[in-house]
Amino acid sequence: MDKNLRIDGKRLWDSLMEMAKIGATEKGGVCRLALTDLDKQGRDLFVRWCEESGCSVTVDGIGNIFARRPGRNDALPPIVTGSHLDSQPTGGKFDGVYGVLAGLEVVRTLNEAGYETEAPIEVAVWTNEEGSRFPPATFGSGAFVGEFDLEKCLNTTDPDGTTVREELERIGYHGAEPVGRHPIGAYFEAHIEQGPILEAEGKTIGVVTGGQGQRWYEVTVTGQEAHAGPTPMARRRNALVGAARIVGLVDRIGFDFQPDACATVGMLVNRPNSRNVIPGQVFLTIDVRHPEAERLAAMDATLRKEIAEIAEAAGLELEIEEIWTLPPTPFDPACVEAVERGAEAAGYSHRRMVSGAGHDAVYVAKVAPTGMIFVPCEDGISHNEIENASLEDLEAGCNVLLAAVLERANAAAG
Repeated sequence: MDKNLRIDGKRLWDSLMEMAKIGATEKGGVCRLALTDLDKQGRDLFVRWCEESGCSVTVDGIGNIFARRPGRNDALPPIVTGSHLDSQPTGGKFDGVYGVLAGLEVVRTLNEAGYETEAPIEVAVWTNEEGSRFPPATFGSGAFVGEFDLEKCLNTTDPDGTTVREELERIGYHGAEPVGRHPIGAYFEAHIEQGPILEAEGKTIGVVTGGQGQRWYEVTVTGQEAHAGPTPMARRRNALVGAARIVGLVDRIGFDFQPDACATVGMLVNRPNSRNVIPGQVFLTIDVRHPEAERLAAMDATLRKEIAEIAEAAGLELEIEEIWTLPPTPFDPACVEAVERGAEAAGYSHRRMVSGAGHDAVYVAKVAPTGMIFVPCEDGISHNEIENASLEDLEAGCNVLLAAVLERANAAAG
């Protein structure tokens, strides 16, 4: 790679701000739920920009988009970079979209320089990364690698009963390309960190070594509804008290398995939710994460043992279902090193780190060598309309992406 080859940070920023107008919210964020009219507008703008940059565009049967810049040897599998364009209901204007438009900026930079790579380069948009409208999250990339059943994904409904297939057809992104048949020589994804580590340490680039393992549970605690006045304390079977103890347990497990563990109760539904009725049933969700499989398994064992003890001691019935498991996913060492070399060559401060959030890259890593690049976000805040990142950091991450992509795209020529 020509060491003088650098992306245009202002052009990248301007593209991000133009895309942020689609679904813009009053607090400065975006709402572009998957497969809505706003998602279609974002996709259409991306496709137009790619075609204006000389790329050919294909779409597969789950709506994943691939924009291709040819290489000298078009028979080689492409080096792919990308992320997603859909958002949370109160999302920020960098989550996902930065990775997509950083890939487009790489293409634009190479076009300007008249630079021809050995292998083709592609920019991907993965469908429904957020999962806000159609659960589960990341099923575009998950279906691509065979982790999710395609028909089940297409038949998934939103709260109004509309299916994924219906919406893909309606917005014109139910593509003809078979899902999972698209070759990938290597994959890189640039993303804001969505956490506070880089900012706190004054580092510009996160060299991501892999994704945390995750386990999601749904728990129902059942006691007995009774009048809040006449029922003596000793005779109560209060489901909410049991649930509160479980919340405390989950929080303690997160602290007990440091470093790197996270444990969260995110949803809690109390029934009947009346001020003078002892709660008879509580539904709650639990999310535990760790980058090491053995530690994640130990967290699971501790949770199951102690949650059962809480229920038994309080005379409560307990149902616990593990609804989703994602094992820890190490990224390809050569891709990780390519990112690290790109940061070092450009003189950016950097550190190795594990991704605390799930990303499309975690699924793509099952079928192709994969790496990720993180840049800081202000106060570590994401999935929030006030999500923010600086032009300088976004430019730095894109320069590292350029270097890593070119290293892999030209590897065949060496």
